[in-house]
Amino acid sequence: MAGKTHPETLLDLLESGAPSHPAIVAPGGPIVNYDSLRRQVWTLAAQLRAMGIDRGDRVAIVLPNGIEAIVTFLAVAAVGTAAPLNPAYRPAEFEFYLDDTNATALITSDDGGEEARSAAPASVMDIRAALDEEGRVSLTGSGAVAEGREIAPSEPDDVALVLHTSGTTSRPKRVPLAHRNLTASVENIVETYDLSDRDVSLCVMPLFHVHGLMASTLSTLHSGGTVVVPPRFNPLGFWPLVDEYEVTWFSAVPTMFRALLSRARSGRASQNADRLRFIRSCSAALAPATMQQMESIFGVPVIEAYGMTEAAHQMASNPLPPDNRIPGSVGQGTGVKIGIMDEVGEFQTQGTVGEVVISGPNVIRGYESNPEANASSFVGAWFRTGDQGELDENGVLTLRGRIKELINRSGEKISPVEIDEVLLSHPAVSEAVSFGVPHPTHGEEPAAAIVLGSEATEKDLIAHCRQSLASFKVPRKIHIVDTIPRTATGKVQRRIVAEVITGGPST
Repeated sequence: MAGKTHPETLLDLLESGAPSHPAIVAPGGPIVNYDSLRRQVWTLAAQLRAMGIDRGDRVAIVLPNGIEAIVTFLAVAAVGTAAPLNPAYRPAEFEFYLDDTNATALITSDDGGEEARSAAPASVMDIRAALDEEGRVSLTGSGAVAEGREIAPSEPDDVALVLHTSGTTSRPKRVPLAHRNLTASVENIVETYDLSDRDVSLCVMPLFHVHGLMASTLSTLHSGGTVVVPPRFNPLGFWPLVDEYEVTWFSAVPTMFRALLSRARSGRASQNADRLRFIRSCSAALAPATMQQMESIFGVPVIEAYGMTEAAHQMASNPLPPDNRIPGSVGQGTGVKIGIMDEVGEFQTQGTVGEVVISGPNVIRGYESNPEANASSFVGAWFRTGDQGELDENGVLTLRGRIKELINRSGEKISPVEIDEVLLSHPAVSEAVSFGVPHPTHGEEPAAAIVLGSEATEKDLIAHCRQSLASFKVPRKIHIVDTIPRTATGKVQRRIVAEVITGGPST
């Protein structure tokens, strides 16, 4: 692992890279080395400070993936708090998030961000980011510039990043991630995957999400390696980028894997995965069938990990070869303590299914301004994830699904993940999402939505499920659809899928 001392702030993460070594690469564009990156971040931080940004001020960032997004994020976090937002939000969404984070300033570019700017109150400073041909980022702002204001660098307990939970079952909650949380998580990721300055990551996850920021970007920068950051994930141009930039690993969600598999099976894409050390999967459940297909077709080990925003991303991971990877599991805790609790907060023995709880330096101490959520989410130093799972005798964690997504059929609790995996084991099924729907007698019963890769009927699929599932777990209705609704980061929200597919509320 690069770097001998423990970093305390995000600026410390940048010290591992050799000055002339490439830090960030924009495909077809400029390359920023570590010397330039460090100087740019410090210069822009001083400029933001001169514009009036102080420690604790929230600065919303609405930029596409690229050098500007990374450099700007680091500069903001050096003097204040970064609040990156999805550029695809609509005006009403921007209005909510800008207000909820109490944004002091908004950073966009002249090439985009119009809807965010239109939603921002007049009191929010308008700052524009631009990138020149040499890879230098510049900022211009509407605020008054006070020359000579000394930088008060952020400290370990200052909030570097504020994000929101996805809000699948309630109003989105603000997640304040301190420098200390982020640097602890980065160190865990670097150690888990033995990252070094020889590694090149391909960042295909959005940088307004903790997955793209932490795994693909900050962990690579702390290892002294190189981040290749295209503006978006494109399955057509994916393998040429891997080949051209000698990529050694990438982290993504199963949706992206299925897109790559689809092109590979159809013969529309040739892939050169020889340089890849591993492929990492996180942020959504990876079906064992998908993992096996990826490894068979691409010849690269696929490592499933477990992360969430409240833990500054990674909590557990399967190991690199030659250690044993267990399909369907998310591995052991990575610098994080993991336990299983029952409904009243009592720890359970190994092999018992219950709620996954976590504790570690990367985990937040509480949501912002939300005492009700904090009272229900924390048991002492332990954070209740809302996920159901079990630990085996070796501390390997297997997830069973979100507790609020479990299907309750006449008192029998059914994991939708289990149904998903059975459906995905059918050769004709490329995507599957299971959920509960109301039933007059049983309360709920299982249903599913699937996307086909080849021909099959609903009757075929139900018969396939009966071969592997108890009768009460078999979906009574399987909807064959063209696409599965997903969030901007590729996550499946079963409640939303049920509402869209069935035309009514889920249970």
